[in-house]
Amino acid sequence: MKRYVVYRRVSTEDQGRSGLGLEAQNRDINLFLENFSEEPFEVIEEFKDHMSGKSAERPELAKAIDLVKKSGAELLVSKLDRLSRKVSFIASIMDDKKVTLRVASMPNADNFQLHIYAALAEQEREFISARTKAALVEAKAKGKKLGGLRPKTEARNKAITANAKARADKVAKTVQPLRAQGASLRAIADALNTSGVPTARGGKWQASQVKRVLERLEAA
Repeated sequence: MKRYVVYRRVSTEDQGRSGLGLEAQNRDINLFLENFSEEPFEVIEEFKDHMSGKSAERPELAKAIDLVKKSGAELLVSKLDRLSRKVSFIASIMDDKKVTLRVASMPNADNFQLHIYAALAEQEREFISARTKAALVEAKAKGKKLGGLRPKTEARNKAITANAKARADKVAKTVQPLRAQGASLRAIADALNTSGVPTARGGKWQASQVKRVLERLEAA
């Protein structure tokens, strides 16, 4: 059986940025598991850091890598920059013979291709940063007001959060009692599938999806 350790990273600014928030990462990881993973597969654990990609301190990533080495599972991330925005950091992980890295958005890429992509992405980010700074200086000189989310973006983010919470509430009466009785995430997923309860996309439940539902319910 193919086994995975899933790692997600999000910073405060990423929460509202398309393609980087937790919902987007969850979507990419689920697409990979459903369409590109060997079967059967199992997500044995999930880890999540809330911090900038520039930070070298990643306590949850360290735990994920440690589990990968001990279990022989593969480390699965949604995008390469969820690991880090630094090529050197990514390279150090890929150089470790005990770690196999899989990137959901690049399902068929090998380590060489991932390294090249990381280097190009870092170069592009440096250029974008310089371009953004220049644009801000120009806008400020013209007296334009800077900062803040656009109303449509803010409304869309609120709608996404509300929809996710509503979906979690629908299965709360099933997942919470089972979890309170000590049932594993996998067992709860099996119970939902046996009961004919579909996921938001009409698919089968996985342990990782059950975990996210429980997190949403606890946060509420």
